[in-house]
Amino acid sequence: MIRKWNDRKKLKTEKFKQMQEDYRLNKILEERQKSANERELERYFEEQRQKQITEELKKIRVQKNHEMWKGNNIGGKATMLKDDRPILKEKNIFIDHRNDVPLTKKQEMFFKW
Repeated sequence: MIRKWNDRKKLKTEKFKQMQEDYRLNKILEERQKSANERELERYFEEQRQKQITEELKKIRVQKNHEMWKGNNIGGKATMLKDDRPILKEKNIFIDHRNDVPLTKKQEMFFKW
């Protein structure tokens, strides 16, 4: 049973390699039949197509990232970034709220005000 499976796998890989080689040779033949100007024009069109694809992908990735941060949690409650207020731009609630408990000499060495 294992031998049959290995034989089928080998046949598939050999067939796949042969198909790849045939495709590569056909592509080379088609390219040789075209003029240099045709090849250059096709290359230009392909570059433009790739640029458009990358721009669309960037837009989609930004949108997905935004949805991920702004979306709803599993419980249906909004995330902490609901109003697009980054945490680092929030008012610091710890400014000028020193501890009212007096520090000992040993603690003052580590916590200098």
